[in-house]
Amino acid sequence: LVIHSNDPEVIRQFALKKPVGRMLVNTPAVFGSMGATTNLFPAMTLGSGSAGDGITSDNVSPMNLIYIRKVGYGVRRIEDIKMGIPQNAQPQNPECSEAVKESRHSENENLQTLQQLLEQAGYEIVPFEPGADVYVINTCTVTNIADRKSRQMLHKAKKMNPDAVVVATGCYVQTDEGKLETDEAVDLVLGNNQKKNIVEVLAEFEKEHQRQAHIIKINQTKEYEELEISRTAEHVRAYIKVQDGCNQFCTYCIIPYARGRVRSREKENILNEVHKLAKAGYKEVVLTGIHLSSYGVDFPEDKKETLLSLIQAVNEVEGIQRIRLGSLEPGIVTEEFAKELSSMSKVCPHFHLSLQSGCDMTLERMNRRYRSAEYKARCELLRKYFGNPALTTDVIVGFPMETEEDFQASYDFVKDIYFYETHIFKYSRRHGTKAAAMSGQLTEAEKA
Repeated sequence: LVIHSNDPEVIRQFALKKPVGRMLVNTPAVFGSMGATTNLFPAMTLGSGSAGDGITSDNVSPMNLIYIRKVGYGVRRIEDIKMGIPQNAQPQNPECSEAVKESRHSENENLQTLQQLLEQAGYEIVPFEPGADVYVINTCTVTNIADRKSRQMLHKAKKMNPDAVVVATGCYVQTDEGKLETDEAVDLVLGNNQKKNIVEVLAEFEKEHQRQAHIIKINQTKEYEELEISRTAEHVRAYIKVQDGCNQFCTYCIIPYARGRVRSREKENILNEVHKLAKAGYKEVVLTGIHLSSYGVDFPEDKKETLLSLIQAVNEVEGIQRIRLGSLEPGIVTEEFAKELSSMSKVCPHFHLSLQSGCDMTLERMNRRYRSAEYKARCELLRKYFGNPALTTDVIVGFPMETEEDFQASYDFVKDIYFYETHIFKYSRRHGTKAAAMSGQLTEAEKA
């Protein structure tokens, strides 16, 4: 079924008419507005599922090949694909912003890990519907709207079965300042770096039947939470989380407060997971992290590793044919970095370099660590060594104090770089960030 339409509702109706099927969509950006996927560029398609398992995408440039299943009353958005939990349980991931796609990738992997932990403990994974004994909601906090949706999902779970155990995990849990601990809809609260204990926590709750909260001061820990997957919902691609936390403190972003400081995963553990996945038949790995470019900066001198040295090690794993990278900071693209990557045939020539704005004044207010001239130079380095790589990026419009001149400068810069694809979204004011307190907040009409 080939659809040429800019109307998400038209595509929804076609999907509903085909219980299981494939659709070629000539306007893939439509699916971003539907929530089906937040990453439409070739190297970083999001999703957990294949034909009949939900909604995912695997780019067939310039179109997207979308697998659709009719679920209940309609097509489930990717945030609503349940990953599973105890005796009848099941996790969800409320909607997140494009600005933190790396956090989203990490959480998708965390959900898969939670599912495997629970299945190994004898739990059955069931749909997010009335009748489950346990509901697990993996919350998001990237925007105020995400906070609200997380709360709504928790209350919905308790309403579906008042006797069920409702477990809240994730970033909203980490930043809500204890509010969920007094929410009658929530029985168990697991902050970041505590998800690996979910089976033990559930067992303890079953004995004591007392509400519990397990939250650490995420900004004070140096421990990387080791969560390994043995399989994914995709047939040949696996997302490997190699790093957590962020030290950048961009003024619009809450992630450093929710995920803590940079914590890198031991290279040996990463390679063990990649080897297992290769033996299981996976041909492609996508290295992801909250701030992937920071991989290894927290290691002591005697154990020093960099993202480049990690990629080189993964490149040596037999059975892996393709290596893709999550979002990168421009500063990591040096002459050595670009040259070495180009010498590895397994590295796919797609690079998502986070921009946010092409205006230097706006970049300064955002506390970004580069300016437009440096960004352009990094793009030129990649084109020097890869010829015609796919360069993609994110851009925020309507940032506080952005003038028409600032907007035009950013527009002209994006046009000059000639990206393969650009993710553009309006600035979303997030309580708790520096940008939220800035003067010169623009109206929604001005942002549009």
